[in-house]
Amino acid sequence: MRILFLSDNFPPESNAPATRLWEHATRWVKAGHAVTVITCAPNFPEGHLYDGYQNAWRQVEDLQGIRVVRVKTYITANEGFIKRTLDYMSFMLMGFFFGLFERRPDVVVATSPQFFCAVGGWALAVAKWRPFVFELRDLWPASIMAVGAMKKSLLIRFLEQVELFLYRRAKRIISVTESFRKDLINRGITPDKIVVVRNGVDLNRYQPQARDAELVTRYTLQGKFVAGYIGTHGMAHALPKVLEAAELLRERTDIVFFFAGSGAERGTVERLVQEKGLHNVRLIPRQPKEHMPALWSVCDVSLVPLRDNPVFSTVIPSKIFESMGMGVPILMSLPEGEATRIIQADEVGICVPPENPQAMADAIIELADSAETMARYRTNALTAAQNYSRERLAKEMLTLLRQAAD
Repeated sequence: MRILFLSDNFPPESNAPATRLWEHATRWVKAGHAVTVITCAPNFPEGHLYDGYQNAWRQVEDLQGIRVVRVKTYITANEGFIKRTLDYMSFMLMGFFFGLFERRPDVVVATSPQFFCAVGGWALAVAKWRPFVFELRDLWPASIMAVGAMKKSLLIRFLEQVELFLYRRAKRIISVTESFRKDLINRGITPDKIVVVRNGVDLNRYQPQARDAELVTRYTLQGKFVAGYIGTHGMAHALPKVLEAAELLRERTDIVFFFAGSGAERGTVERLVQEKGLHNVRLIPRQPKEHMPALWSVCDVSLVPLRDNPVFSTVIPSKIFESMGMGVPILMSLPEGEATRIIQADEVGICVPPENPQAMADAIIELADSAETMARYRTNALTAAQNYSRERLAKEMLTLLRQAAD
């Protein structure tokens, strides 16, 4: 089968959409399928080209058997609605145009969270007379309003109509959460075309390991209980509230907070750490994807915060699966929903109310002071990770693509 996939994020970028596609596509190639990914030059989230890349009109490379076509786009940092929209629209247009020159596939797939990418995928599927599959990673534009970037307006209503248009035109919608599926059904989308394939973890890479000695030394983590936030520092993540929890725990010299990543709120995090004199916070810049297991290895607990908005009760942060694979207990701070139910059902950590620094601080103390509780959560995390194996999930999604192509 020939699969043509549009995604504006792909390795060496290491965010959730790039990781999911990479871990699926490499397995599809090993199974004998031809995969072409149309993407842009890597620049997320800072809006700066990665070393060794140019923002050229068209670049083709082979990554472990995946044909990767990188197209020229308007590049900007992951902040500012207008600039980001221009970025998204430029990829939609360029991805569609250069996709026309690719060999006719059996199926065209495009991914969110923003749906301009999906518009390009749908148009390309129409031009090539092939079925279109929409991989739904986020309820966009609802998430725009959830982070306060825009309010309900004529523009938002127009975007919602485009969103529904894409759902209706897709032969198959592959949602990453059951909550998204229910939302679409409530909005009149045919239930039979929506299937859930959750995010997961590559258990060949993410597994328990000794603390990375170099990181421990460089960031003075010897003998410390490390509460780690690893990932995009975005508007949705309520990171200033996490820093308030760090401020509440500044007298606990055995507890440190470890922030690794970048994004729209990274500057705010750095400024607040300096202003508050938070010597119990360690800041590390975004790291290459291959360094992720080493970062997880120094964490005793994984912090998973989101803002207090009902939209975020529908999401499942993908970092929880990597945490499980590494045997790292989870401290989740977001509205009750599908993600909190996973943590509670699998008994892999603690859930506290979103944007509640005191509750987060109390939970960290509880974990730091109870070796028995930590050991139980670690064991449960490793057991639960087997249910989210990327190997199994890639096969599930491949089956759905085959069905769509028939």
